[in-house]
Amino acid sequence: MIKTIDEGPTFLGIELGSTRIKSVLIGEDHHPLASGSHDWENRFEDGLWTYHIEDVHAGIQESFGAVRNDVLSQYGTPLASPDALGVSAMMHGYLAFDKEGRLLAPFRTWRNTTTEQAAAELTDLFGFNIPHRWSIAHVYQAILNGESHVRDIAFITSLAGYVHWRLTGKKVLGIGDASGVLPVDSVTKNYDTVMAEKFNKLIEAKRIPWKVEDILPEVLNAGEEAGRLTPEGAALLDPSGSLSPGIPFCPPEGDAETGMVATNSVAERTGNISAGTSIFAMVVLEKPLSRVYPEIDIVTTPTGKPVAMAHCNNCTTDLDAWIKLFQEIIGLSGARISKSDLYDILYGQALKGEPSCGGLLSYNYYSGEPITGLAEGRPLFVRTPDSRFTLANTMRSLLFSAMATLKIGMDILTQKEQVKLDRLLGHGGLFKTKTVGQRLMAAALNVPVAVMDSAAEGGAWGIAVLAAYMMQKQPGESLESYLTDKVFSGNTGSRIEPDPADVSGFESYMKRYAAGLSVERAAAEYII
Repeated sequence: MIKTIDEGPTFLGIELGSTRIKSVLIGEDHHPLASGSHDWENRFEDGLWTYHIEDVHAGIQESFGAVRNDVLSQYGTPLASPDALGVSAMMHGYLAFDKEGRLLAPFRTWRNTTTEQAAAELTDLFGFNIPHRWSIAHVYQAILNGESHVRDIAFITSLAGYVHWRLTGKKVLGIGDASGVLPVDSVTKNYDTVMAEKFNKLIEAKRIPWKVEDILPEVLNAGEEAGRLTPEGAALLDPSGSLSPGIPFCPPEGDAETGMVATNSVAERTGNISAGTSIFAMVVLEKPLSRVYPEIDIVTTPTGKPVAMAHCNNCTTDLDAWIKLFQEIIGLSGARISKSDLYDILYGQALKGEPSCGGLLSYNYYSGEPITGLAEGRPLFVRTPDSRFTLANTMRSLLFSAMATLKIGMDILTQKEQVKLDRLLGHGGLFKTKTVGQRLMAAALNVPVAVMDSAAEGGAWGIAVLAAYMMQKQPGESLESYLTDKVFSGNTGSRIEPDPADVSGFESYMKRYAAGLSVERAAAEYII
């Protein structure tokens, strides 16, 4: 039966995640009306993690086409003109273009850890932690490497900024995503001019024909208009020709910022955990940290408030590989079970395991992990002859491994810096199976973890909400008030408190994990 669709405004969000490009259409009340997605995977080529630009273009077309078809199927009407659009994507990395708009080097994603020297030197220079994946680290590493394309750089941006540029012609970024290109000043709501000048002096002897401020996208804040869909952009996004140009866009943002929006975690003492291919926690700060920590990044909310970010490169990829193996075994037996049901069954087994996993130990490093000093990925599963090697203990160990590096970063905030949190909100693939990821994460971090139904749509929904905020906010209405009063009113999510037995079990697991890191580092040195 065909549903009816309200005649009110609609808002479309597109997010380019690590494994899926998702589009979500929402209505005036912010409830999802339709969605569509396109699966994709990064490539490991010439020692670098990358996506081809052609895959970006094809992916956004497929994702938009899927949401357009969903609208037509459900409501019997074509999707021609949403009232506003927004683009989000995995943060940071390196996309560099010349003055003609040509890509100068393959896209270097957040997953690369090849900028160690640049990140360390810039951290010392700025007195501010510069992670490996940030754009300014990639720029400086390319300079240190003597890469010939550097002299031709006219513009650098993130993946969200690139897609936004292609659709609107505007070289802009939301302040949250911009804070991972070059650090921003939360007072001026722009790039930090002191750090920009330090960088220019650092590279002066290289005689590079640009200054860093000349190649950066403009910084915009949530609620500002960031351009409109051009005819060329409409043709790129919708080759069928049904999408109308002229649609306004909100500032493009990173997946961390849209995750904050999707979990109503943009005010002080709030935080969220995004757990998918990577895992990271975002905590909105009441005051600056006492010192620089290499494990903690400082970024911002979509309105420029400082946020402490504990980011780890690895989360569910190793879990997914194990479950794929189990699915292959089941298939050989002639049985049939859906992928989602298998996840639910195996994740559920983790709750039946011993609190500290029966002596099993897992390291889920598919790629390098800066937070523990691993330059390259080497997944590792370790047990002793007397370990209880059961399915339940194995699944619990794999899930604990997905949370272990995040625990290291979060302990800095909660124990060393005494950062106060009322709760953390979880979203992403790790939390899709009801209760399991939520309960074990509460144990890992020893803090209540909540999950909202609306967060299931993730960052694509979050950027659609930012598009709605741009169009529907009242004069002077803050994003914090808009989210609390109009988007999440009465929705506190399902909350799980830490279970003392689970907390004790995870602490025991982490002692073995820390002791075994020397084994993992030795494995990382071994080249197959």
